[in-house]
Amino acid sequence: MATQSEEDAAEYLKKHNIIELLDNLSGMLFFHRPEKPREFLIEQLEQLKISQQTGMKGPNLFNNANLDTVFGILDPTNQKHITFAQYKQALMTLGIKDINECPDGANEDRISHETFKTEAMQGIQRCSATYEQLRTCL
Repeated sequence: MATQSEEDAAEYLKKHNIIELLDNLSGMLFFHRPEKPREFLIEQLEQLKISQQTGMKGPNLFNNANLDTVFGILDPTNQKHITFAQYKQALMTLGIKDINECPDGANEDRISHETFKTEAMQGIQRCSATYEQLRTCL
């Protein structure tokens, strides 16, 4: 059974999305492997704060080329669409938790390349930025 302090700590982490923030920062750190990791992390936090204040894109690991590659893996026959199940699984694999359950093409079970990229990039920005919850932290 958790103590009150442990429960308070867990609630704090959840309320401020600290685990997601640290996951994002550590992923970027491992991906980029900068010579000066502390300076890199400070720069990422500064970019995150700027994106929170301006509404600009926050730092993340994925770009359009990465999403094209993911889509290509899901669409090896180049049909220019994937199923809703593939779409949902791909977004979950990318770490996106708040998935649009009704994207364009969902009713036909044909999610286009463009819809996939749009939904993925929006989801990645929501996850990587976490600026809505970080206002009190930064």
